[in-house]
Amino acid sequence: MKRINFNLQEMQAFIAVAERGSFRAAADEIHLSAPALSRRIERLESALGVRLINRSTREVELTGLGRAFLERARSAFDDLEAASLSIREIGAHQSGRVTVGCVPSAAFYFLPAVIRPFSEKYPGIRLRIIDENDAIAAQSVISGEADFGIGFMGARSTVTWAELDAERLMAASRSSGNRQLIDDARAQAGLRPSIAFEVNGVATLLGMVDAGLGVAVVPGLTLPSTVHRSLTGLRLTAPAVRRQLGILKRHGAKLQPAALILHDTLRAAFRARPRPRPTSPRPITP
Repeated sequence: MKRINFNLQEMQAFIAVAERGSFRAAADEIHLSAPALSRRIERLESALGVRLINRSTREVELTGLGRAFLERARSAFDDLEAASLSIREIGAHQSGRVTVGCVPSAAFYFLPAVIRPFSEKYPGIRLRIIDENDAIAAQSVISGEADFGIGFMGARSTVTWAELDAERLMAASRSSGNRQLIDDARAQAGLRPSIAFEVNGVATLLGMVDAGLGVAVVPGLTLPSTVHRSLTGLRLTAPAVRRQLGILKRHGAKLQPAALILHDTLRAAFRARPRPRPTSPRPITP
C-alpha cells in the first residue's frame, strides 16, 4: 500500500480555503496565520504531486484536480467526524445499537459466550440478533438490516452415509442449511430421503435423541460435552461434511463504531477457539 504523505491538518486547510474562497478567511476560521495556511496547502500539493489551487488571481480558484479532490476530502472528513462523534459517545455513555444476522446453532452455542462479557463492558449498547437460517442471515446483511452476520462460509456436499440407512434418522426442517447438507449427501449416496422425524430446531433434535427416538446429524458446534452429558457424538467420515463458520459483511460497507467493537470482539473469539471438530457428528444415547 502506498504511504500517505500528508496529514489531516493539511487537508482541513485545503477544505477551508476551497469553501471560504479566500486564504485570509480560511486562516481566520481555523485560527492560523495566512502564511502558515499557505504552507499547509503547498505541502499538500507537494505530497499529492498536483496543483490544487490557482494563485494567479486575487480570488481562490480550484483546478480541475482540486475540485475532484475537494469532493473526496469532504467525504473523508464527514466520515471521520461521524466516527469521532460516535466513538466519543460510546466512550462516554457506552451507547449504540448493533444488529447481527446469525445462524441458529452459532446464536445458541457460540454467541452467548461472547455477548456476556461484551455486554458487561458496554451495557449501553443494544443488541438485536436475527437468528435465522443461513440464507436469511446472509440476506439480512445484504439488505443492510444487519450490521454484519455470522454464518457458514462454505460446505463439502459429498459423503457416504450408508451406515445410517438402517437407523431412524431425525433432521431439521428443509429451511435449515444443516438439512440441505444431509439431503445432498444421502442423494449422492443413492439413498432414499427417509426422515423419521422433522423439527425446526437443533435443540429439539438433541432432546429427541436423548429420549431414545433415533439418531440425528447436527453441527459439531451444537454438541459440547459440558452441556449434553447424556449424548455421544461420533464423527461422520469418508469424507466428513464440514462447514466453516465466519463473519459476513456487505462488500464496501463501513461498520458504525458500536458494530465495529462487537465485530472485533467476535473476531478475537473466533481466533481463540480451539481447532474445530467436523461439524456433523452423529449424537446417540449411551
